[in-house]
Amino acid sequence: MPSSQIEEIKNKLDILEVVGNYVKLKKTGANYRGACPFHTEKTPSFFVSPARQMWHCFGCSEGGSIFDFIMKIEGIEFGDALRILAQKAGVELKKEDPKILTARNRLQDICELSCKFFEKQLEASQKGNKALNYLLGRGITKDSVKKWRLGYSPNTWKGLSDFLVGKGFQREEIVKAGLAVEPEKGKEPYDRFRGRIIFPVFDLNSQPVGFGARVFENAEDGGAKYINTPQTMLYDKGHLMYGLNFAKVAIRKNSACTVTEGYTDAIMAHQAGFENTVACSGTALTPYHLIILKRYTENLVLAFDMDLAGDSATKRGIDLAQEAGFNIKVIQKTEANSDPADVIKKDPKEWEKSVKEARSILDFYFDSSTAKYDKDSPDGKKNIAKMILPVVRRVQNKIEQSFWIQKLASLLKVGQEDVLEELKKVRVDVIVKEEPIKKPNNIFRVQSRKKIIEEKIISLVLKDPGNLAQIQDLSLFSDKAKELLSDFKKQEPLDKERAKKILNDLSLKYDSSSDQESKNFLGSLALRAEIDYEEDDEEEMQLCLSGLKALDVRDRLKDISEEIKKAEQDKSIEKLNDLMGQFNNLTKEL
Repeated sequence: MPSSQIEEIKNKLDILEVVGNYVKLKKTGANYRGACPFHTEKTPSFFVSPARQMWHCFGCSEGGSIFDFIMKIEGIEFGDALRILAQKAGVELKKEDPKILTARNRLQDICELSCKFFEKQLEASQKGNKALNYLLGRGITKDSVKKWRLGYSPNTWKGLSDFLVGKGFQREEIVKAGLAVEPEKGKEPYDRFRGRIIFPVFDLNSQPVGFGARVFENAEDGGAKYINTPQTMLYDKGHLMYGLNFAKVAIRKNSACTVTEGYTDAIMAHQAGFENTVACSGTALTPYHLIILKRYTENLVLAFDMDLAGDSATKRGIDLAQEAGFNIKVIQKTEANSDPADVIKKDPKEWEKSVKEARSILDFYFDSSTAKYDKDSPDGKKNIAKMILPVVRRVQNKIEQSFWIQKLASLLKVGQEDVLEELKKVRVDVIVKEEPIKKPNNIFRVQSRKKIIEEKIISLVLKDPGNLAQIQDLSLFSDKAKELLSDFKKQEPLDKERAKKILNDLSLKYDSSSDQESKNFLGSLALRAEIDYEEDDEEEMQLCLSGLKALDVRDRLKDISEEIKKAEQDKSIEKLNDLMGQFNNLTKEL
């Protein structure tokens, strides 16, 4: 891929906008700060520099360009990131390197072509027009049909498959994309969706990665009202929120996200102006859904059937959200069997009122339990407490928790100490696991401890040049850090402005080079120089230097260990004794 095209993409895209689609950022000086999406942290240490068009986390030491960010956050290779960002930038990729044409690229092309095929069928075919009229009858406008790229799958066995084969794809690839079904051995695959209205499911970059299909009239594939693409390389319903690609800006702006169950619910909500709405793509809330949503807000408004009986999927999803620290509210239905789409079609103001009057999850549990059990009978009191106490236990704020304890004691007409005693007996298993962001093999190496320590040492010098005097042995440092520190030493006594100029001059030296690692390292240091960290400089410096020396000693011990093994094999007693002496002396330094 010509470097000119890569530079063209970088010049046309703002890293703040790209990263801001995934991470909630706040302005701090000339830069922007947020919680790192790549590791768990209490204090945000993830920074984006619009001036340098780079990002860096000072907690896990990951960083780089917009390409590095998309590769890591999406768990994809460079070729895939290139295609995503090229499309965002409106850059047409030419002479694409065959090496970056991955299986994932092929599936993306299949999904995009299939989406266009379904759209055309809705518009041009006789049955498609009937499907369109059905959608219009549900209240979905033609503008929404276009925005959400709704379509129709013809009621034939191989209509889509034959179309894709004609475009150069293999039937096996169509099966892998989830759009065809593998039949008995010896027979050709056939279309998964036949005679259904199609709802494309998009990733955060508005690329179709899967499809939901609603039965329309008499579909040949029979079965459920809705069927979905099975799990593929691109599509995992436990990882995707329908409509989040359109909703993410509004969610951040409103600092809240309304979660519905169905595709139509989300479409109708957006159509009526409630653009901070998503749907769960046919599943309950999963840990990965919550990890993604937390990038944008900590406030959830749930708008689906609340089955709280036993160990239901809905209840588990609520428990997950509570443990993840979300503030949860519940929209209560005003009529039986009335989905959000029906309410919005009838009267959008009624839906707006329902969202504004959504009850907190604890209020909802109180209402549900008292409607189900008699609060004045011993059994009723016990069952109400059994239903509410686990939810109270998950409340992270102790002041808020105390409020609900008082309310439950008052409701049941018992002492608070009795409620507290029962609360102690409640076992709440920690069920939220921080799912790691998917990442391909051999793309991102684990940041070395040495690099992290070097970065911290240099940042302490930039903050207070007096710390430079503590650095006596430059041989402990990597070549790039050594080069910078040597330039600092030449200017002793150093001042802040001179230190920053030396760093910037060295950064510029590598800006036009292909040494990406050095560019990222120096860029992250320049970014850190602009950030005010409250640190005990002298003590922190000593710890870092001690840590760096310990790493050096361990590396040398490892090398000597290898030499000892070789000496033992060669039965070289004199050399073995010398090496053992070196090994023992080094271990004393640790």
